[in-house]
Amino acid sequence: MEFLTLNPIICVGWIIVGAIAGTLARQIMKSSDAPLINDIILGLIGSVVGGFIAGLLGIARPDGGLDRVIINLIISVVGAIVVIYIGRMIRGRR
Repeated sequence: MEFLTLNPIICVGWIIVGAIAGTLARQIMKSSDAPLINDIILGLIGSVVGGFIAGLLGIARPDGGLDRVIINLIISVVGAIVVIYIGRMIRGRR
């Protein structure tokens, strides 16, 4: 139950990675500009989706350090792209 004792610094890190991932995904998918909070939410949802996809594919994550941050960022961006794509399919745009 490690997640029950979250460090506030780690939570801030998640928000930063989520914002970066959401922003990158929006640029890659050429989505319209949105407020930063939308990018953060998109990035955080993308992290969950990306983590699920990575788990299904058996992709291992490094133990820590900068490698882990970079891998998590890539997984988050991929997940956010999937979320944007699914959102477009549901709304019927492009």
